[in-house]
Amino acid sequence: MGLCVPKIEKLIGMEVYATRSLGIGGVIREFIEDFVVEEMLVNGAVARIRQQYVENQDFKPSINERYLLCVLVKRNWDTFEALKAVARQLNIRLRQMHIAGIKDAKAVTAQHITLEDVSPEAVKRVNIRDIEIRPVGFFRHKLSSYYLLGNSFNITIRELRRSKSVIQKRINETIKELEELGGVPNFFGHQRFGTTRPITHLVGKAIVKGDLRKAVMLFLAKPSFNENPESRQAREQLWKSQDFQKALKNFPKQLRYERLMLRHLAKKPEDFAGAFKTLPVKLQMLFPQAYQAYLFNKFLSRRIASGLPLNRAEVGDYVVSVQHSGLPLLTMNKVVKTETFAEINEALKAGRMRLALPLIGFKQKPSQGLQGEIEKQILEEEGITPENFKIHFMPEISLKGELRTVLTQLISFQLIDVSTDSVKPHKNKAKLSFILPRGSYATILLRELMKPRNLIKARF
Repeated sequence: MGLCVPKIEKLIGMEVYATRSLGIGGVIREFIEDFVVEEMLVNGAVARIRQQYVENQDFKPSINERYLLCVLVKRNWDTFEALKAVARQLNIRLRQMHIAGIKDAKAVTAQHITLEDVSPEAVKRVNIRDIEIRPVGFFRHKLSSYYLLGNSFNITIRELRRSKSVIQKRINETIKELEELGGVPNFFGHQRFGTTRPITHLVGKAIVKGDLRKAVMLFLAKPSFNENPESRQAREQLWKSQDFQKALKNFPKQLRYERLMLRHLAKKPEDFAGAFKTLPVKLQMLFPQAYQAYLFNKFLSRRIASGLPLNRAEVGDYVVSVQHSGLPLLTMNKVVKTETFAEINEALKAGRMRLALPLIGFKQKPSQGLQGEIEKQILEEEGITPENFKIHFMPEISLKGELRTVLTQLISFQLIDVSTDSVKPHKNKAKLSFILPRGSYATILLRELMKPRNLIKARF
C-alpha cells in the first residue's frame, strides 16, 4: 500500500489503493469517444450506442402500459441538461421523464428512459445536436434505479509512455490482484465530489452540522486552482467582500446555480436556507449525500490501511445477501456474531453474501467490532453523529442511511488491445472493456490500473 495517492483523492476520502502493482499512467477522455457507456437493465435489455436493427414495428401500448421506453444516446452532454433539451423539444415537463441512472458527461453514453404521455412519432421528430432518442416499446412502470443492473464500458487510455509489454504486464497484474481480492473496492468516484472543484462534500458537511452560512459561502465562494480563471476570480472577490449584489454582477453566466442563490441573497442576505431552496431538490440532496459518500470512502480507506480483509468478515461487521442477478440485497443484512462467524464466512466465500459498510444516516448506525472502532474514530475526528443527518431546516434532504458493499464485482474484463497511438505515434494506447454493477464507478477501476499522479491531467 506504499503507492502515493494524489492529494485530490485524499481530500475525498480515498487514501489508499487496494492493489500494490505499478500503474500504467496515461490519460482518459482524450477524445469523447474514448469513454463509451452502455446501460444494462435487470430484464436483460441493453441500451446500445448504435441501433442494432431497423425498426418498422408498430408501437401500440397494451391497457396498462403508459410509459414509452426509449434509448437516449448522448455525446458530451450532462444527463440532466440532455433531459432538459429533450423535454423542451417534446414540450413536456421534466417530471414526465424517468431514468435508471445518471451517466458520465464527458463520454458517449446510451441509456434507457421512459416518457409519460408521449407518442413514438413525437420522439422520432426530436432533433438535437449530439443527442439521439429512439423509441423501443412500451413499459408498464416508470423507470428507476430499481430496474438498473449495471453499465458496460469501452475505454481507451492514451498517452502511455511505457512499452506495450510493460503496459500489458501491469494491467494483468492489477486485474489478478483484484480477482484475488474478490472485486474492485467500492469507493464513491471522483464525479460524486467534483474533480476540478471537489467541494460538494464540504458543503454537505456544513449543512449536516447546521452551519448554513458556511455551506453557502463554500458553494459560492471557495475557489479552485483547476477551474476557469473568470469563475475563480469571481469567487475570490465574493470571499473577500461578502457582497452578494456585487457578486451577482461579477459571476459568469455559466455558473447558473450560483447565480440563482445570489439573486436570492442579494434581496435577503441572511436567508441562507432560502438560498439553498432556490436550487433543484436533486442538487440539494447531492450535498449531504456527498458527505455521506466521503465518510464511506474514509471508512473503506482505513479498513484497507489497517489490513482488515475485504472478502472476509470479522465479528461486528455488516454483511448483506446477494440476489440471483448478483446485485446486493441491502435490506437483507446482519451483523456478524461470534456464533455466526464461520457460517457467514462460508456464505461470503460462496458469493451468497457480501461484506458491507454503513452510509451513515439518522437510522444507520456504525459497524461494531474492529471496523466499528475505525468508524467511531473517523466520526469523532469529523465531529459528527448519525443523528446530524436529520436536517431540521430542510427535512426533505435528511438521510436515513443504508449499507454499501465494500467490493463491487468486475465482470467480463477484457484488455482488447495495446497498440501504438496513431494520434501520437511515439506513445501507446490501451483499449479495455468491462461491466460494473449499478452504483459503481469506472474511474475507481481506472485509478487502480493507472495510479495517476495528476488527476486533472489524467482527465478524471
